[in-house]
Order: sequence, then C-alpha cells, then structure tokens
Amino acid sequence: MCGTCGCGTGESGVAIQNPKEIKNREHHHHHDGHTHSHEHHHDHSHGHDHHHRDDHSHKRTVIEVEQDILHHNEIMASRNRGYFDAKNIFALNLVSSPGSGKTSILERTLTDLKPEVPFYVIEGDQKTMNDANRIDALDIPVIQINTGKGCHLESDMVYEAIKKLSMVDNSVLMIENVGNLVCPSMFNLGESKRVVIISTTEGEDKPVKYPDMFHSSDICIINKIDLLPYLNINIEKLKEYALQVNPNLVFFEISATSGEGMDTWYDWLKSNLKSE
Repeated sequence: MCGTCGCGTGESGVAIQNPKEIKNREHHHHHDGHTHSHEHHHDHSHGHDHHHRDDHSHKRTVIEVEQDILHHNEIMASRNRGYFDAKNIFALNLVSSPGSGKTSILERTLTDLKPEVPFYVIEGDQKTMNDANRIDALDIPVIQINTGKGCHLESDMVYEAIKKLSMVDNSVLMIENVGNLVCPSMFNLGESKRVVIISTTEGEDKPVKYPDMFHSSDICIINKIDLLPYLNINIEKLKEYALQVNPNLVFFEISATSGEGMDTWYDWLKSNLKSE
C-alpha cells in the first residue's frame, strides 16, 4: 500500500500543469529565436530502502505513518467536497487499470455532451502531458497532474488543480486517476461518485482480485463490449463477482469505439446534474 511504501508521504516530483500555458510558453520561446525543452526529470527517493525489518517497533511506525497520510487526505477531501457542493459541481473520479479505455471513454463523452454540459477535466499520470493534450484538443479546460513516483492522485493535488481551472457553477468535473486498481482505492478525492472502469480484455475475476477498488466505487463501466465475439469472457460472471464485493454497484456496458451503450451512460450522467 502507498502509505506503507512511502510514495504518498509528500509531493516531491509532482507537477500540476495547464497544457495551453505550456504551448504558449513554447511558442513564445520559439519566436525569441531559440527553443528549449520544458520536460523536467524529477526524481526523489522514498527516504528509506525497502528492506523492512521484522521488529515490532518498525511495524508500529509504518502503521502510524499510513494513518497520518490517510487522515490528512480525508481532511483535504472534505475541503474539496465542500467546494463542489457550494458550486453544485458533479465530480467523478475515474479509476481503472492501465489500458481499460478511460481516456477514450472520456473523449467520446466530452465530444458528444459538451454542447449540453460544461465540463472540466483533471488528468493524472506519472509522466507526460499526453492525455491532457488529447482533452485540450477538444477545447475542454484541463489540468495535468504528473505524480512522479506516486501511483495515485491525492486530494491536495486535486485541490491545487481545481484552483487553476476556475470552474463555473452547475458543471461536471472529470478526474481521470492514475491507472492502478490498488492504491487509488485508499484515497478519497472529495468526488461525488467513483467510477471504476474494466475492459472485457481484462478477464471476469478482476473484482475479486482487486476488491477494495470495486467495494469503494459507485459505478462500474464495462468497456470494449465490441470485442466480445473474439474473447472468452462471461460478462454476467464478471458482474456476479463485482456484486459479491459491492451489492450496490450500478453497471454500464459500453464500447467507446463503436458507441454502443454510450447513450445509457449519458442519460445517467445528465440525470445527476442539478439545475440552478
């Protein structure tokens, strides 16, 4: 867990950036007659090696550190939630393993609904501006959080990104978390709903192999159903496993590629928006 290994003990190496500002800086420097890269290679150690001793005092210290990290995160998450409530912002925390199609689902949702819904996006990855650039190309306000050595977003990182977005009331914030089915389950961001995404290519037993993520989520999107004819997977068994972990999960079966099932997802999303 992150609190044990130490990657959540600080923000060293974290970068919170607006892709438009980066492009503007690069454009400005280019016209000054020179160019230079703005890619920074951050590195930080965890402050200790990973050869943990077995003495009881060491174990007790690790537990206390983890509790302190999670307690601080909960306080900051409450601050975010208060901000969202005050401005009537519907915030979704999108979580999944890498390659499930989070960004593709997000792109299609934004493209289809942006005439009706004011969207804002926070992208979380260890490195690169790739996903933020994809969202920026849709003319949607977006901030990229690069977590460096960290494997999840934390509520104070999200708060710093929120300040850069200047969101209007009655809008939707999509937070695309770092691809990881373990650590993000521990860290509340203050979101309205947590949406776990699993693709048909990942197998039907993911919910019981990574129960904390499915237990802490409200919605489960099953993506890539267009590939079902080519795969040996039983979606009903996948849902059965997920409901064993969390009987209250709501499911959407979709294909971000073909568009199948997206309308049902859109209807749910719009039904959760509140007017003034």
